[in-house]
Amino acid sequence: MAVPDVLDAESIRRSKADTLWSRRDFFSLAGWAGVLVVLATMTLGFFRFMFPRVLFEPPTRFEAGRPQEYLVGTVDERFKIERRVWIVHEEYGLFALLAICTHLGCTPNWFPAENKFKCPCHGSGFRRDGTNFEGPAPRPLDRIKLELTPEGDLVVDKAHIFRMAAGKDPDEQYPQAILKV
Repeated sequence: MAVPDVLDAESIRRSKADTLWSRRDFFSLAGWAGVLVVLATMTLGFFRFMFPRVLFEPPTRFEAGRPQEYLVGTVDERFKIERRVWIVHEEYGLFALLAICTHLGCTPNWFPAENKFKCPCHGSGFRRDGTNFEGPAPRPLDRIKLELTPEGDLVVDKAHIFRMAAGKDPDEQYPQAILKV
């Protein structure tokens, strides 16, 4: 008996029953899966857009202890890393310096042996009162409002910045920046 050139309907039905999925079924399913993944990603992006990312910054006001905790003639660095603030106690009063270099915004370091602030980025130097005397910084360090609560605690308010001008003594520019104790 000769082998027929054309398969009959029974043999085609049997060959389809032997395989679980045909190639056409597989690629059809893969295509629909791709479409569903794209739609799910777009839906997720849409709902993510409804809840924007927000940068929560620390409050601008914070308590800094009592004035008696600060020794005369010293620069206190306890708030330098967390709040970028130094509190300086001079004989005539207390003031708070913003620990941001007026050149490009780096955080200077305090060197008590040399009695100066030195910026590690570009070498700007500042005296204890914030006056710039070396390097590319165009003006002195800014001061921040410092006040006493009725209980006698110091409160630093970074929302009130006293922007110092170049070539003038910082103590004379903003007398309200100095807290007399």
